[in-house]
Amino acid sequence: MSGGGRTLRTKVRVGIEGRGHVGSKASARPAYRCAECGWQTGKWLGRCGECHAWGVIEEVGVVRAHRVAAGPVSSPALAMPDVDIAAARARPTGVDELDRVLGGGLVPGAVVLLAGEPGVGKSTLLLDVAARAASADRPSLIVTGEESAAQVRLRAERIGAVDEHLYLAAETDLAATLGHIDAVRPALLVVDSVQTIASAEIDGSAGGVTQVRAVAAALIKVAKDRGIAVVLVGHVTKDGSIAGPRLLEHVVDVVLQFEGERHSRLRLVRAIKNRFGPADEVGCFDLHDSGVTGLADPSGLFLTRRTEAVPGTCVTVSVDGRRPLIAEVQALVAPTSIPSPRRATSGLESARVAMVLAVLEKRGGIPVASQDVYASTVGGVRLSEPAADLAVAMAVASAATDRPVAHGTVVIGELGLAGEIRRVTGLRHRLDEAARLGFTRALVPPDTGPTPDGISVIEVRDLRAALRRLTQIALVRD
Repeated sequence: MSGGGRTLRTKVRVGIEGRGHVGSKASARPAYRCAECGWQTGKWLGRCGECHAWGVIEEVGVVRAHRVAAGPVSSPALAMPDVDIAAARARPTGVDELDRVLGGGLVPGAVVLLAGEPGVGKSTLLLDVAARAASADRPSLIVTGEESAAQVRLRAERIGAVDEHLYLAAETDLAATLGHIDAVRPALLVVDSVQTIASAEIDGSAGGVTQVRAVAAALIKVAKDRGIAVVLVGHVTKDGSIAGPRLLEHVVDVVLQFEGERHSRLRLVRAIKNRFGPADEVGCFDLHDSGVTGLADPSGLFLTRRTEAVPGTCVTVSVDGRRPLIAEVQALVAPTSIPSPRRATSGLESARVAMVLAVLEKRGGIPVASQDVYASTVGGVRLSEPAADLAVAMAVASAATDRPVAHGTVVIGELGLAGEIRRVTGLRHRLDEAARLGFTRALVPPDTGPTPDGISVIEVRDLRAALRRLTQIALVRD
């Protein structure tokens, strides 16, 4: 019995000592970090608490609580009026539409991330930008990891981007890329793409989270230390988001999205993040055999050239970023013999069109529930804002009644479920653009305020009033 008591006391003592040992290391606990956005936590989780991605939390080491002593500073703090801003002024790229999105041009030391789908024209646009910078006696370096130097040279000859101050290096190693930067000392560096560059000192393959993070950090440090404008080309995933860790979007200065339909010549450069300018600006480009050309007035791409009105068409004014764009909506209503009528859209949100059709049937009295309805835009433009609701409704009503909207009329307004027409933002800006392009009549929500000269404004409060006005201003065919 006494032996059993000694054994029990020994176990209790060992348990107490073990708990004390664990408690003594409470200040040193494992740390976990999200591989996508860099969010950190003290325990492992299945889902990131910042970007909500699953299965991306990984252990990165041990966090030890310690104090950080004050150390020497790299440069003294300056009063705000004494800070020199000359080095942070933007330099125009020579491409006006890109300068519009960037906020005036490329800032020395800025790091820009340009992402887009394969074949959209990223490399062609940046080759043109680098050649323009080289022609202004600013050496430019293009590091390509996806193509050979001969392939890039052929494209440069095709678009007229050959210059003696434009240098080209086909590299996939980070150390070699830094060596080229030391040799050329460029004012502009283009890396195409950041997912193809890898460092031999970092574990993992090129394009992995660890490699992309290390490559981006090295290039950002070079850009800030030497005042080099760096443009990183990035890939996108299947859903259109930028591939790689979300941390990459946080550490760069500007994030641009290059968009465009494969079967359309229109290309849009959209600013998602911009530390030097507006983050809601859009640039329009035309992709052709000779390269990518900026479109200062792209509204003509989204209209069908005709001299008379056609049933099923309606023109609206959309605002993308800060730019008003004239766009045409086309609709076709046809009888069907199947129980479930077909609904097909192109350039429009299908859920939004379905809502407009339901309101048009219930509040407007236009019978479309038992018919096939096709709705699309012209020129590959995408209309996602609610201000195009009334134009979609008018186009479908025009197709269903076979009465065209009068030539020279624009329709602007958001459609509510009760059939009311709601006001939209930037209405005066939209009307100015319509008047500039020669439109003489506008169907708009009530309380529009001051209107530009040369355009007649018709205010409508609900869908039925808009349909009545459609009948009055329509060119009724005999």
